Amino acid sequence: MKIFKQSFTIICILIALTAPAQEILTGLQYNEVIKKEASTSPDNPERDSRENILLQLPFFDDFKNINRYPDPALWKDKNVFVNKDFPYFAPNVGAATFDAIDSTGAVYADALIIPFVADYLTSNTIRLDSVFDPITKALSPADSIYLSFYFQPQGYGDEPELGDSLLLEFSYLTGDTIFAHIDSVLISANFYLENEQDTIKPFDTLYAPPGCDTTIYIINFQTLTWGDWLMMPCDSVFVPEVGWKTQWKSEGMRLTEFEELYGADWAQIMIPVKDSIYFYKDFSFRFRNYASIANDIIPSFRSNVDQWNVDYVYMNYNRTIADTTYRVLTFSNRAPSFLKTYQVMPYRQYRADAPLNTMRPELEMYISNLDKVERNTKYKYTVQQVNGNFGYTYNGGSCNLPPFYEFGFQNCNTPCGSAHACPPVLSAFNFDYNRDTTSYIIKHYISDSSESNIIVDSAIYQQGFYNYYAYDDGTPEFGYGLEPAGAQLAYQFTLSMPDTLYGVQMYFNQTLDFSNNQFFNINIWQDNNGKPGDIVAQIESQQAMWENELYEFYPYMLDEPIILSGTFYVGWQQFESSNLNIGFDANNVNNDKIFYKIEQTWYNSNFAGSLLIRPMFGPNMVVGTDDFTMQKNDRIGVYPNPARTYFKIGNHTIRSDEKAQLSMYNMYGSLVKQQKGVSQNIDISHLTTGMYIIKITSKGKVFNEKLLISR
Repeated sequence: MKIFKQSFTIICILIALTAPAQEILTGLQYNEVIKKEASTSPDNPERDSRENILLQLPFFDDFKNINRYPDPALWKDKNVFVNKDFPYFAPNVGAATFDAIDSTGAVYADALIIPFVADYLTSNTIRLDSVFDPITKALSPADSIYLSFYFQPQGYGDEPELGDSLLLEFSYLTGDTIFAHIDSVLISANFYLENEQDTIKPFDTLYAPPGCDTTIYIINFQTLTWGDWLMMPCDSVFVPEVGWKTQWKSEGMRLTEFEELYGADWAQIMIPVKDSIYFYKDFSFRFRNYASIANDIIPSFRSNVDQWNVDYVYMNYNRTIADTTYRVLTFSNRAPSFLKTYQVMPYRQYRADAPLNTMRPELEMYISNLDKVERNTKYKYTVQQVNGNFGYTYNGGSCNLPPFYEFGFQNCNTPCGSAHACPPVLSAFNFDYNRDTTSYIIKHYISDSSESNIIVDSAIYQQGFYNYYAYDDGTPEFGYGLEPAGAQLAYQFTLSMPDTLYGVQMYFNQTLDFSNNQFFNINIWQDNNGKPGDIVAQIESQQAMWENELYEFYPYMLDEPIILSGTFYVGWQQFESSNLNIGFDANNVNNDKIFYKIEQTWYNSNFAGSLLIRPMFGPNMVVGTDDFTMQKNDRIGVYPNPARTYFKIGNHTIRSDEKAQLSMYNMYGSLVKQQKGVSQNIDISHLTTGMYIIKITSKGKVFNEKLLISR
C-alpha cells in the first residue's frame, strides 16, 4: 500500500558555512518533551524496568497513544520520540521519530560528524515458537509470518544524509552461551560464626556456602554479628547468546527524493520471516538508525538531525505480501485552528474584527480509509466553550470513502466529500464582553457504524483566545537565528483595534553549554509600508532565558506599557555573531511575517514556518475610553517586588481610597485575584511563581504595574 504524494512545501535546510548566508536554521540540541519526561520518570532512562515482558502474536503499534516514550508494554527502549509534530502526513496522527537525541532529551554524548549508532526501538520478547489463540499450535516458516511498517525520512525535520541509515534487525540464538550475571543467595551470618560472641570484621574474606560455587568469595566491608544476614554470590549464570541479523535497510535521503522514488510520502515495507532460526520463544526485532551531526565544533550546529519516522508496526502469522490494509478510518494531521492566520489571539481583538476577516471559511481535514474496501463514513465536529454556554455541532452527513491506497485522502471534488474534507466554519465564536480570555474545545469525528464493530477516530483542537498573539502551535521542530553581530529580526502582527502591549513571550531552545545565552535588545517597530519602520519601544540588554516547565515561554516585560494600533513588529537586535536559536515551528507557515535586517536592508525569511514569539497585551488596557485614562506617570508603588507571600501598595492616594478596586492577571490574561480596598497587606500565598499584571481602578483612573512572585 502506498501513501499518495501531497503537494505541500517541505523545509529545505541549506546551510552553507562558506557562504555569507545570514539566516540559520538548526535542529534542537535538547528535546524539551523527552528531557522533561526523563526527569520525572522513576525508571532507568536507558531501559524500562519491564524489559522481560513476553508477548504473543499479533504485535501492533500505531503510536497513536502519544506518551513521548514508546509503550513499555510493547517496547524495551525509550530512545525514540513518539509525537505528532515531526511526521509529515502520517498514516494516522502520531509516529515514532528516530533522530540524534537520546532518552534524556539531549544530543548523544558520542555524536560525531560521521555516522554513529543513535536510537534503538527494540520490541519486548515475542513468542515466535507458538500461538495459543484460537488454538495452541507451533509456529514455523510455513505459517507465513510478516512484519510490516511504514517509514519516512525527514518529515518536518532534517533530512538524513546518504551515509545515514535506518535498519531493521531480527534476533536469533547463536548456539553459544555468554555470562549474564552472578546469582546470589541470602544467608545468615551465623553460618560463618562459631558462637554468639563471634564477629565478622571488615576486610574478612567470605566464601560462597555449600551448594554454590565455593571458589567464589567476597571481601566483607561491614561488621556482622550473630543473627545478621548478608547477600552472598552463589554461581555464575550463563544465558544463550543472542545475535542480530539485518533484514532491511534504507539509506538517508531528502523527503523530496523519497517521494520521487516511492511516489508517496510514506512507504510500507513487508518483511517475511522465513528462516527457522527466528522461531523461538524469546524472539525480538529492533529498528535502529545511524545519524551524523552537522558540526561538532560550532555549538549551535551540534544539534538534532537526521529524522526518520516509523508508523503502523504490525507482525502476525497467516499474512501475505498483499496484506497491506487495515480496518481503520483515521485523521492524518493534527486538527486545525478555526482562525485564518493565528493559533491564538486576544479575545477583545477577535471581538473587534469582523468574523469574516478572522475566521477560516472552511477547514482542511485529512481523512483516510486504510481498509481494502470502500466505507460509508460519517463526519461531524462539535464546538464547546470551556466554562461557557456557547457551542454547536456541524454534521457533514454520510459519504463513501474508497481505500486510501487507490484514492488518497478524502477530497472536496464531490458535495459529500467536501462536507467531510473541507467542512465549513458554521459560526463565529460568541462575543462575551464579560471575559478577557476564553477557549473552545473542537472535536472532530469520523466513523462507520454499518457493522456491529464500529470504526471511529477523533481529533481534538483547543481554540484559545488569551492575552497574546501566536502564529505557532507551541512546539519547535527547529531553532532559528541570525549570524552577524548587529543583525535584526522583526515579526509582523496586526491589531484589529488599539491595544496596550505589556511585553513579549519568547521560547529559546536550550543549546549545548547554553551557547545562545547572549545579549540582545528587544525592539518594537511601527510599520513602514509593509516592513519595520521606527522603533517605538525597547527592552535593553536581555538574554535567552528559560522557565522550568515544558515548552514554557519566558516573558520579557516593558518598563512602561505602550499603546499600539494597526501593524507592528516585535523582535531583536543582537550584539554578537551568534545564533540565538529561537524556537521555530515547521508545521505552520508564516515566513511572510518574518523579516531580518543586515546592514540597511530588510529581507523576508526564506524558511517556511513560524517563530515562537508572542506579543502580550494587557487585559482591559485600551486607552481612549470614556471611563478611564491610562496613567503612565503615576505608579502604584508595589513592594516588595519580587514578592513571596504578600505585597503592599506604596501610593498613599490609592491606599487611602476605600473604593479602590484591585485586579491581578497572570501572563495568559486570566483574572487570578480581585478585591476592594488596598490599605492592608495583599495576600498572594495561593498564587504560583511568575509574572503578574496588577490593575487598580481608583477615583476614575486606571493604574497598572508588574509584580514578580518568586519563592
